[in-house]
Amino acid sequence: MNFDRTRAAGVLAAELARLYGAELQRRLAPLGLSAAQFLVLSELWAEDGQTQRQLTARLGVEQATMANTLARMERDRLIERMPHPDDRRAQIVALSDAARTLRAEAVDAAAEVNQSVLEGLPAAERELFLSMLGRIVNAMRTPGTNPQT
Repeated sequence: MNFDRTRAAGVLAAELARLYGAELQRRLAPLGLSAAQFLVLSELWAEDGQTQRQLTARLGVEQATMANTLARMERDRLIERMPHPDDRRAQIVALSDAARTLRAEAVDAAAEVNQSVLEGLPAAERELFLSMLGRIVNAMRTPGTNPQT
């Protein structure tokens, strides 16, 4: 049996993720942001004042990766860290004023990339593609679930 990488869901998903990431990086670079920083900022724009642990869980990245990303963001004055009021071991990660001012431009850049990913599909197929993609991701996050239900 031959392996056809042009028909392998994982290979195609990985290639889509790679191409999307590269284009997102290209569009965010003029704002001084990386794609990883944008994801963290997106979480903080939705809910400011999270712990590193919360951000790690919500974004599904390794703790060390998040620590490095946050260190760079603090260096670049995109976030501020302050002591957690209830847990001496934790810190609250909060948006800086600079990060707040980047929101509109960064979100617009990401929306443009998303649009470019979907522009070759008719509107009905876009919705179907996104729905199917979401179901597949959710099923893979929860082993043992059936994506057909």
